[in-house]
Amino acid sequence: MFIETETTPNPATLKFLPGRQVMPSGTRDFATPEEAEASPLAQALFDTGEVTGVFFGSEFVSVTAGPGVSWPELKPQVVAVLLDHFVSEAPLFAGGDASGIAVPPEADDADMGDDDGTEDIVAQIKELIETRVRPAVANDGGDIRYRGFRAGIVYLQMQGACSGCPSSTATLKHGIEGLLKHYVPEVKEVRAA
Repeated sequence: MFIETETTPNPATLKFLPGRQVMPSGTRDFATPEEAEASPLAQALFDTGEVTGVFFGSEFVSVTAGPGVSWPELKPQVVAVLLDHFVSEAPLFAGGDASGIAVPPEADDADMGDDDGTEDIVAQIKELIETRVRPAVANDGGDIRYRGFRAGIVYLQMQGACSGCPSSTATLKHGIEGLLKHYVPEVKEVRAA
């Protein structure tokens, strides 16, 4: 088995491609060792002591190194953990699948809500995010979540490699905001939630 690696716009994060499906659907973000206890793979990556974030996409794993960590030293450790996991065909989540995992609910204040009467606008925004934005963000080792539309402002949350990326603000303001404003004139601004 060969695991490819790709850089991401976030210098602290590398994207690892095992050449097979990682998540059958959705994504999963682990920002702490406690969250990683739900996945033997995520936990093993955090156990290196130098990992501060793990993100599972459909066909990739993004790993974020802590401040001051050298990727040339950490990368072989991460590849070894990934190889051990995928070659042994170990389950991705404790209990064999995600059915027994209790995912903590998102904080209530994470969703901004939508203005009344904007259902059609919100549907357009969500479709553009799903078809145009999410695939591009996934290429960079992350994901994006819709959080609301209020007073002409779209609230989005970056995840995975994109959450701590120095260029994520530029991505939101120049790339995504421009796209949404072009197709949905009611959008005045895009902000991180």
